[in-house]
Amino acid sequence: MTDDIWRRDEIESPCIKICVVHPETRTCTGCLRTIDEITAWSRMSVDARRAVMAELPARRAQMGQRRGGRAARLKRQGEAGGA
Repeated sequence: MTDDIWRRDEIESPCIKICVVHPETRTCTGCLRTIDEITAWSRMSVDARRAVMAELPARRAQMGQRRGGRAARLKRQGEAGGA
């Protein structure tokens, strides 16, 4: 049964449950929102949320190359060993 009372016409959160905040930019590396945007999200208007969502692809591009974790360490070790 669908309850129309609880249906909401608002934009979903971009959260992907990988919540790691970059210490310098204060941006979540998972959803790319700033700490201020995350904090205010539930109080933001639909238009304000849409504006943030529209900015996220550009933020991803600006983040540049990620460090890569274990795969990057293994690659660096392989490159160092071949020199």
